[in-house]
Amino acid sequence: MPLTRPQKLEQVQTLQNGFDVVVIGGGITGAGVAREAAGSGLRTLLVEQNDFSWGTSSRSSKMVHGGLRYLGSGQFKLTRDAVTERERLMAEAPGLIDPLRFVMPHYRKQFPGPRLFQILLRVYDRIAGNPSRQRLSPAETLQWVPGLATENLVAASGFTDAVTDDSRLVQRVIEEAEADGALCLNYLQADAIIRDGASAAVTGVQLRDTGTDGQSFSVSSRLVINATGAWAQALQQADDDKTRIRPLRGSHLVLPFSRLPVSCSVSLFHPRDRRPVFAFPWQGTTVLGTTDLDHDGDLSREPAITREELDYLLEISATLFPSSAINVHDIIATWAGVRPVVSEVSTKAKGRKPSQENREHVIWADNGLISIAGGKLTTFRLIAREVLERAQSLMPGFSLRDDSTPVFSPPTNLNRPPGISHRNWERLLGFYGPALDKVLTAGSHNTVASSDTLWAELAWAAANTGVVHLDDLLLRRTRLGLILPHGGQALLPEIRTVCQPILGWDDHTWEHEQSRYLGIWQTSYSLPSTGGEAA
Repeated sequence: MPLTRPQKLEQVQTLQNGFDVVVIGGGITGAGVAREAAGSGLRTLLVEQNDFSWGTSSRSSKMVHGGLRYLGSGQFKLTRDAVTERERLMAEAPGLIDPLRFVMPHYRKQFPGPRLFQILLRVYDRIAGNPSRQRLSPAETLQWVPGLATENLVAASGFTDAVTDDSRLVQRVIEEAEADGALCLNYLQADAIIRDGASAAVTGVQLRDTGTDGQSFSVSSRLVINATGAWAQALQQADDDKTRIRPLRGSHLVLPFSRLPVSCSVSLFHPRDRRPVFAFPWQGTTVLGTTDLDHDGDLSREPAITREELDYLLEISATLFPSSAINVHDIIATWAGVRPVVSEVSTKAKGRKPSQENREHVIWADNGLISIAGGKLTTFRLIAREVLERAQSLMPGFSLRDDSTPVFSPPTNLNRPPGISHRNWERLLGFYGPALDKVLTAGSHNTVASSDTLWAELAWAAANTGVVHLDDLLLRRTRLGLILPHGGQALLPEIRTVCQPILGWDDHTWEHEQSRYLGIWQTSYSLPSTGGEAA
């Protein structure tokens, strides 16, 4: 039986010998570090000031990809690493990381043409060792993408990348870390790094419980990994004057699949700024994204799509699928995420467009505090291992586990229950791995409304994943708040019946949490107001 959050909190406060490593940040990078550290035998504590994956890692474009456009801009190593990791993740966790076909239509006198793009794909396939490149005629393109704009269509290029549920990916990595002994706590904020007065070496972290009573306490550790992404410089400045974190916002629209039925990811360079924008199938809906803009808002507040971004995405929809006539009334939900891109501080880099920034990660070290920013969802394992390799000098005798050791434990051998489709069964195996048998016994195998989510998943998540607020459950443990109309408001009475007893909330607490959730959804996951920010 997994420890409850109060039990974990008590263990953290009473542990006599402290920790070998404290990881700050519960996104995919921090989860990856905790996974590799605990799997290598280190006493590991992971803390997150909000909920697990609250930041960038629940608001990404859901792609586990090699970064074809990064190859086009000459970032060969980033592409090679990402393609290799993509293949590995698909092999280890099918159902959680799944292949997705991409189609890039080519129109007359538009860059890049099919010949150039096919050359790029040939290199991409060679790196992957898994050829998927295909050149499609206009007729073949329309078989893949019915309703696509046909005027001046000369060909299309097809290739394969992968897609995931980013928040579930983070949670699954955290569960693997906990299986190896890590303690992972959400709503536990790192207020300060504690250092020795004489040597300035790290000796611990001052923590504050923001999930319940606000109590502060300290834990000891000689190594602290700052994996807070866009928030990284709040705890540590770069160890040079050449780089800074540039927060960039990417926003998305969620549409009913019936209004924009795509079986693959369709990509086109936006006519306004020549950035690649995608329409792709995800959890029974179609997602349209993403934008790439500087984010100047308060990072402690949830980001939201703006009117400008909404118009930008509707414009590419009208360009790609003119007959669909998608408009604001079709939109189920929106989401916006902030990417922690590391930017150069130089005269040459000044004025560089967001889409031109390098997506490579950067690591800073300062006497026991190691900070990481940048990088890609796909390469989280490699980044985690690089960070821990940098830390080896602080831990004599420590060695990382073998590079070939899997991130994910395989699921137990289970028979598919009647009533669960083959496709949904594959998803469940990937989402939950060894925990699936417990998930299935947690509740009903009926699906919630029109989604693939089982009521049993909702019940199991409420009991076992550190849910503190209702938005944790509906926006991150499940994605019901993103894929159901109005954030699933009509289903809240049924969700209350199932989950309120499990969560142990009285009626006043439930009503407060429901009001909080609907407020967050309206502010950050619905349509923007006419004033430019989310309503």
